[in-house]
Amino acid sequence: MPQPRTDRTLTARPLTAEAFAPYGNILDASGPPDKIINAGLCGRYHDRAGLDFGAEGRAGISIFKAEPRALPYVLTLLERHPLGSQAFLPMSMDPFLVIVAPDADGQPGQPEAFLTAPGQGINLARGTWHGVLTPLAAPGLFAVVDRIGPGTNLEEVVLSSPWTITLG
Repeated sequence: MPQPRTDRTLTARPLTAEAFAPYGNILDASGPPDKIINAGLCGRYHDRAGLDFGAEGRAGISIFKAEPRALPYVLTLLERHPLGSQAFLPMSMDPFLVIVAPDADGQPGQPEAFLTAPGQGINLARGTWHGVLTPLAAPGLFAVVDRIGPGTNLEEVVLSSPWTITLG
């Protein structure tokens, strides 16, 4: 984890599997495929995310269309989904900003910011504090795989002091 900073500025760094591991999975097609299928015309990158929808939930696929944001970005809100994981799969090759934070006794800890590479998606583990969907370019269109089911699956925290996110 990065050391706490007093100036409330975070520099977004490239999204890597190692750095993102405490928060979930990266979904991409880097490296050789796990299997070649469809008469040799398609590579399958198999089982890249641990989806978790709880005992009373099921997987749902939704389409989100978010307004593009600009950098520097001011982070004022973090949220989490205590009952299930949530995957964001961009429907364009544009990078997007991913902001996550560890849990600190039921509240978000110090956030971290990542910038995806073109074609990368993410799967947030159940209960991971994260910023809102933050595309940096239009159209801001994403397929989202998350939990559909009973219960309250959204907690939001408005930050008492905002964070400013920049690129390195």
